[in-house]
Amino acid sequence: MRDVKRSIRTMPPDAEAAAVLQEWVEQADSLLDTALLDLSRADLSGADLAMALLTETVLRGARLVGTDLYRAHLEGAVLEEADLSRASLVKAELDEASLRGATLDEANLGSAQLWAVDARSARFRAARLHGVSLIDVRLEGADLTDASVRETSLKAVLDEHTVVRGLSGTLFGPAAIDRAGVRCEISGLELERWLNSRGAKVRVLNPRSEDITYYAKFSEGYSRSNPQGIVRRRMLNGVAHDEAFTRNLRWKPTEYLRLYELGHNEVDHVEISEAEAVTFIDAVAEENT
Repeated sequence: MRDVKRSIRTMPPDAEAAAVLQEWVEQADSLLDTALLDLSRADLSGADLAMALLTETVLRGARLVGTDLYRAHLEGAVLEEADLSRASLVKAELDEASLRGATLDEANLGSAQLWAVDARSARFRAARLHGVSLIDVRLEGADLTDASVRETSLKAVLDEHTVVRGLSGTLFGPAAIDRAGVRCEISGLELERWLNSRGAKVRVLNPRSEDITYYAKFSEGYSRSNPQGIVRRRMLNGVAHDEAFTRNLRWKPTEYLRLYELGHNEVDHVEISEAEAVTFIDAVAEENT
């Protein structure tokens, strides 16, 4: 078992949040859960917060320098003006979080999920953004000096104040350029030229064809040939879209695969072929006719 660092340099002013943090420090086997609490101005630098539940946690002005936030749940978290320099945010979930004015210099955001994130005026100097999904992320005025990308989905909003000098690697578009409140979407060679004319050294990749993997869910009484249900993972431009086939004959978004990866699902699954998936769909459709 790894040595989990639980020391807190500075407790937040909020009494309830401080009590939860203190309890976490004292209980070696507990998972930190501060969802909806106010940890503003706390200093959690160097702490191991891997897989922590920080959904909608307020971390305004907090110090998280060198903090391990691997697979942490930061959906809707408020990280405005927070210092996450050298933090590990690998595979972290940051959908709808606010990083406005935050510092993420030299942070590692490998394969992190950022959808509808406000990162205006945030600093990502020398940050690793490999495989990151930056979908509908606001990067107006952000500083990406010397950051690196690798098959990164940069479907974000940039403007003339976004610094990209030294940004290097490969990415997917399209991105939206905000000019005095008017947004213009650009992609491909046009996006590449726009970025590189501002000091970047990137290559914008062509969209890849969609890659789909199917899975059969089964528990007691079910099998691969007679599954409880099926789900699929569609990979498009490096972004995973998970869907379940429902009894109303539609594919709808599901969190099943992500929750399973986190150990929260008892129902098991196995990869199946497209033909097996079609057989199941046809059987469900026949039952509903």
